[in-house]
Amino acid sequence: MPRPLAPLLAWLLVLAAGVAAVVTILPPTPERDPAAPGPSAARAFADVERIAVRPHVAGSPANDAVRGYVVSTLRDMGFAPRVQDTVGVDAGSLGDGTAAAAHVRNVITTVPGTASTGRVFLVAHHDSVQAGPGANDDGAGTATLLETARWLRAHPPRNDVVLVSTDAEEACLCGAEAFVAEAPEAADGGVVLNVEARGTSGPVIMFETTPGNGAVVREFAAAAPHPVATSFAVEVYRILPNDTDFSPFRDAGRFTGLNSAYIDGSAAYHGPQDVPARMDLGSLQMHLDNTTALVSRLGTVDLAAVRAESADATYFPVVGHLVRYPDALVVPLAVLAVVAVAGFALVALRRGPTTGRRLLAGTAAGLVPLVVAPALAQLAWLGLTALRPGYAALRDPWQPGWGRVALACLVTAVVLAWFALLRNRIGATALAVGGLAWLAVLGVVLAVAAPGGSYLTALPALAGGVAGMIGGRIAEVVAGVVAVLVLVPTAVLFLPALGLSVAAVPAFVMALLGLALVPLLDLLPVPRLTPAVALAAALVLGATGFARNAFDATQLAPSQLVYLLDADARTARWVSAEARPGPWTAGYVDGREELDLPGFGGTHATGPALPADLPPATVTATREGRTVTARISPQRAVRFVALRSEGGVVTEAEIGTGVAGTPVPVRDGRLDLLFHAPPPEGLELRLTLRDVPAGDLRLQVTDGSDGLDGLPGFRPRPPDVGVAGSHTSELVAVTSSHPL
Repeated sequence: MPRPLAPLLAWLLVLAAGVAAVVTILPPTPERDPAAPGPSAARAFADVERIAVRPHVAGSPANDAVRGYVVSTLRDMGFAPRVQDTVGVDAGSLGDGTAAAAHVRNVITTVPGTASTGRVFLVAHHDSVQAGPGANDDGAGTATLLETARWLRAHPPRNDVVLVSTDAEEACLCGAEAFVAEAPEAADGGVVLNVEARGTSGPVIMFETTPGNGAVVREFAAAAPHPVATSFAVEVYRILPNDTDFSPFRDAGRFTGLNSAYIDGSAAYHGPQDVPARMDLGSLQMHLDNTTALVSRLGTVDLAAVRAESADATYFPVVGHLVRYPDALVVPLAVLAVVAVAGFALVALRRGPTTGRRLLAGTAAGLVPLVVAPALAQLAWLGLTALRPGYAALRDPWQPGWGRVALACLVTAVVLAWFALLRNRIGATALAVGGLAWLAVLGVVLAVAAPGGSYLTALPALAGGVAGMIGGRIAEVVAGVVAVLVLVPTAVLFLPALGLSVAAVPAFVMALLGLALVPLLDLLPVPRLTPAVALAAALVLGATGFARNAFDATQLAPSQLVYLLDADARTARWVSAEARPGPWTAGYVDGREELDLPGFGGTHATGPALPADLPPATVTATREGRTVTARISPQRAVRFVALRSEGGVVTEAEIGTGVAGTPVPVRDGRLDLLFHAPPPEGLELRLTLRDVPAGDLRLQVTDGSDGLDGLPGFRPRPPDVGVAGSHTSELVAVTSSHPL
């Protein structure tokens, strides 16, 4: 082959692998025929349109209507759903020590198996946040549950399948908590599949598992037609403070299972723009395809064997398949990668293209792109937020594609500039060995700290080290293809998962890929102009994205505002969680203040407000010995009631809604409870005290409703300002203190 064509062919093969790695994780073409025998996005989308008519927060009439739609749809299919009407409690849902509870109404439908070996649970939540209609979160999940029910009607399973449409997920995961704690269907555990969305588009990623996931991941790999999943995502998610309905099942210890969601388009997440029109039907179709296939497979296998697995698996997507191997191989593969890179170094020394000093210099130099590329990526985002402060409240802008390609060009510019400057000084071989050395070291570190992520660097290092020992262009191309197939999907998935607001992380993964491809970079002339071209492309794409992501009537600037009224003092204030309040919010807040209210701990932007004529909750109490019984009655329609005891030492607490008395956690002798979806007739609280307090025992009550219209001094948002995706946006909270 003529010499100029060999490098071109090598890079064409590597680029083709990159394109395949990206294309095969994208959502499929949606099924647009509502009469199709298989899963149909068109049919499920009709459910979404019925579910996401308006916001339907737990306890609201709109949520009652959605629950009624779910029940009637299941009944029309011939199933017998039941409503679990109870109180769910989550002791750790709020980070400030406040416990949470909610009056929930879960819809539970059991599809009996023909020869059951256990239960498969399909879970989605039918409530939304207060600020948005929840077409994707979790209308997509609820529609997937209903479409799976249609599938099961025509394909009876061997194992029992329990469809669980939970309530109050957005508030406190309390519907799932109540189901796991109380429902007889959950008593013996089983295999759980949770269906979620954290955006409007993108591939469905299986991002979380229960411990001991080897068997259930094997079933996922065998069944899912679109198996997009990485064990590194599980490792990352385990250290994040995020939760879904999957968490109570995971924490119960008697379930094994998988959690899946699509996560792109996060600018609309939890906000008014989470509407059906923004839903990507391909993402919905991917949920439908994977879920029905998984339920079908798990409905036929021996579930006892699936649940008996105690080891985790390492897994990642490769051109439409899920590569997986047991965790027992993680450390050996990481060690082999180190050995292979060391062998590459020894071979390079023997062959003579480098020296020991150059190898040390190349290893030291390999750290440069791993530091510089992420640093520049993060500085670029900080610069954008300085120019447009509204970005600070977003994980991603409305059209993030421009920024993502710009980020790739920026990392390319850094790697090419690094290589061009050091190629002649240190040598390409020394740079290749040094880059692979960092990948191998990271593989060992991850094998110890986050085993599910070790493959990300250990496998490219192993392939690169072996190729270096073998020598030749073919081996280098094979190693390059391995690096691309392993690293590119993770970089692509990290972009929407973390957003451009944390651009340093995907930039780091891209820089790792650059180090793994150093032997192939040596095939290129890489003149000093090339990095400049890549940098210019990054700047042009970034500037274009900045212009395309200007806030307007369709791409709204997020704003978050709360009205707090102290009914005892007859004073009020505006409060915002915006770190840098935008122009509209700044018209209400002019300083910062430390707050100590349930759900409002820490420093917030605040400003004075005119007191509104809003009635506080009433409290009537009786005391008998060490027991105090209080009736809390909101005087307006509210979404939650927060209760905090002051004075005296509380040892036990119980809350009642007319359903049943439910114990709630007490911490450090004080009740601190946020109760969602209280019934109109109010709550009954029973406190047991350590002794009769010498001073006054008081109950601080804060009740919250939604909607700022009509408040004194409130001015409607301009057309380009929207409501931030927050559980406290548009909140009106009235606080009062009552003797007990």
